Amino acid sequence: MTPVPRYARGFDTEQAWDHLTRRDRRLGAWMKRIGYIEPQPTWKKPFDPVDALARAILYQQLSGKAAATIVGRVEAAIASTRLHVDTLDRIDDAALRACGVSGNKTLALRDLAAREQRGEIPTLRQMSTMREDDIVAALVPVRGIGRWTVEMMLMFRLGRPDVLPIDDLGVRKGAQLVDKLDTMPTPKELAARGEKWGPYRTYAAQYLWRIADFAVEAKAPTKRSQD
Repeated sequence: MTPVPRYARGFDTEQAWDHLTRRDRRLGAWMKRIGYIEPQPTWKKPFDPVDALARAILYQQLSGKAAATIVGRVEAAIASTRLHVDTLDRIDDAALRACGVSGNKTLALRDLAAREQRGEIPTLRQMSTMREDDIVAALVPVRGIGRWTVEMMLMFRLGRPDVLPIDDLGVRKGAQLVDKLDTMPTPKELAARGEKWGPYRTYAAQYLWRIADFAVEAKAPTKRSQD
């Protein structure tokens, strides 16, 4: 019987740096300009996938501060810092709305909890033996959870080394700047371009976000000092 492969959480970022700077001179030049990005501390921290997805739902389309306020109210209402089926059952829809949770997000949380109860949400242990595409396929049926949200979990929580979120505007903008293009590459074009970055597309994406931010900061007007 063939043993089931286990996927480590996190990867060797020094090896990723060496690989990308050798394989792609344009990206490598930007990487050297920005500097070395350390491994993510979240790669080694235990987490509950259901709790992480619930928080992702609550944070959607809100500023971090506003979302944190709403999450804090929900935690107080359920008397727990862990959002999952047992704790979410302690609060009815009206009480969720009173915490500032929208109707759509309330429906999404209920769908997530129901799927957890049916055993449809893989645990962290189960994810350790699942391919990235299988994790995406298991989680995107949840109301309010799209591919991008799962990709962020794969990259920043599970530490999978070869994830490229081709629909992300920041990643596409970064790729545009690296290749000095007139317009952002389409997701399909970015997927093709990213073949060169495998098996460390996660690390490449981290730099593309930084490159996009760098460009925004460079364009920001500077205040003239008063004489």
